[in-house]
Amino acid sequence: MNAEANLNIEALNHSALKEAMGCFATGVTVVTTRHEGVDHAMTCNSFNTVSLDPAMVLWSVRRASHSHTAFTEGEGYTVSVLAERQSLLATKFARGTLAERFAEVPVRRLSSGRLILDGAVAWFDCALETVVEAGDHDVLIGRILGFSSNGKAPLGYVRGRFTTLRN
Repeated sequence: MNAEANLNIEALNHSALKEAMGCFATGVTVVTTRHEGVDHAMTCNSFNTVSLDPAMVLWSVRRASHSHTAFTEGEGYTVSVLAERQSLLATKFARGTLAERFAEVPVRRLSSGRLILDGAVAWFDCALETVVEAGDHDVLIGRILGFSSNGKAPLGYVRGRFTTLRN
């Protein structure tokens, strides 16, 4: 084994780990749910495909998040993939109260009762299938009930900064 493989987890430098993880470019999404009559939402860049057959996706939510219970005990969630010009929305849904997050944001309510953000390059409406405990987060696996995309350029995130993901 090389020295890097023998990393002492107890001495793990969280800042260095975050910097290294930041080298992996991701898309930026806002995940929403409706729980007990209240809309919840948060910015997320841990979104990923699980399976095409059946169509399934995943994302992770920090257990200490104020909306953790709403997402893990709700019936499902929607994922709005943000467009390149929606970085302000990404920031807005990362902090503040729910009222502040949704203030003056154009949304559309789906037949599932959950919201999608107008202007997103894609959206996925999902039934919650499984919640998997993983460290200080829970991984939420959902079965896709509906989706759409429009071909516009998505917003990206790498090394702590927003970027454009164009082909």
